Amino acid sequence: MKSVSLLPRQFILPFLLVTTLFSLWGFANDITNPMVAGFKNVLLLTHFQSSLVQAAFYGGYCVMAFPAALFIRRFTYKSGILAGLALYAIGCLLFIPAGGAKEFGFFLAAYFIMTSGLAFLETTANPYILSMGPQETAARRLNFAQAFNPVGSLLGMFVAKDFILARLDQTTEAERRALADTAPSALEKIQVADLAVIVWPYAILGGVVLLVLAVFAFARLPDSTTHEARNSGIASSFGRLLRKPDYILGVVAQAFYVGVQIMVWTFIIQYGVNELGLAPEQAQGWNIVAMVIFVSSRFVCTYLLKFFNPGRLLAVLAVAGGVLVLGAIFLQGMAGLYSLVGVSACMSLMFPTIYGIALGGLGDDAKLGSAGLIFAIGGGCLMPPLQALIMDGAGLVLGPLALSATRASFFLPFLCFVVITLYGLFAARTRQKE
Repeated sequence: MKSVSLLPRQFILPFLLVTTLFSLWGFANDITNPMVAGFKNVLLLTHFQSSLVQAAFYGGYCVMAFPAALFIRRFTYKSGILAGLALYAIGCLLFIPAGGAKEFGFFLAAYFIMTSGLAFLETTANPYILSMGPQETAARRLNFAQAFNPVGSLLGMFVAKDFILARLDQTTEAERRALADTAPSALEKIQVADLAVIVWPYAILGGVVLLVLAVFAFARLPDSTTHEARNSGIASSFGRLLRKPDYILGVVAQAFYVGVQIMVWTFIIQYGVNELGLAPEQAQGWNIVAMVIFVSSRFVCTYLLKFFNPGRLLAVLAVAGGVLVLGAIFLQGMAGLYSLVGVSACMSLMFPTIYGIALGGLGDDAKLGSAGLIFAIGGGCLMPPLQALIMDGAGLVLGPLALSATRASFFLPFLCFVVITLYGLFAARTRQKE
């Protein structure tokens, strides 16, 4: 039997270039999650107000996913990449005037513009990687490219921990509020210095993205059309997608998955600080441990897919994730934090598994359908602020057991895992009937 090429020779350089994009958006995601805690202390915000960082960040995905898909249908993959990198760089560089203005709203606008660019990149890079060679090896190419995403994520976490959180002024929130009443000029001096610490990594990132943009502008990307009829009926594609319950429910499940992922990784810091008295940079260290577990577990779960139905494995992982979240709620001391960190082992395969189930059998409609799954990343826009609202509350009393507001807020991630479990069971049953 003749072996099928993973990557034809003419695509080697374009493939290497496009895989760098996976690291770029991984870096942006995971340098940003800890900024919820950073802005809260620097600008004296509530948990809900600071969580608007995630609302703005993931709102860009939500708003731009379908426009990006339509853009690459009309033009080329290369055009989509260039547009995404331009928006990404502009958003990063806008941190400089936002820091000068000391206005939280300006930072939120910068995040939204940045992730509008990331929506273009994710909507474009995934199908372009799939198109770089035989259909039989498309999934392997995409899995290989996605392996570069955690590289950027880990680098973003280290920068957030060692170059931002550790360098912020150690004045506590209570001390800052006292300064706001007694010595506002002293507080302003601290805030200006802290905002500079936050701004410059993003400004440097913007410069790096501009360099990548220049490389792509001059690079020759062969066969960079989307291979779709330019006048194909978009409305008919939407109609067919809406009649596919696996797809529609998959978009819903993906929104809940992204929501739980962002909540767990964002609020590990608040859990460590509020429940265990850790410093923010120490708590961020546990986020890095969670990411290492996440990456390691992906290889294990990918192997298990050789033996288990994807929907059934998804359901098992979701049940395990829910149990570990309950551990974070009810277990005291470090055991609760260990449970929260362990959730990452269960989340590792969820995004690509839901993605694959939802797009299965869609044919040409999969390219537009993939935009719906990128749109579902908007779950990270809505759910962290909801959890933050709970965290700002008074806690919860369950009979003789009193839960702090931080612990009680993790019932929301638990409910997300319930939804994912139901989708996994649905997918397992429908695939078994086929």
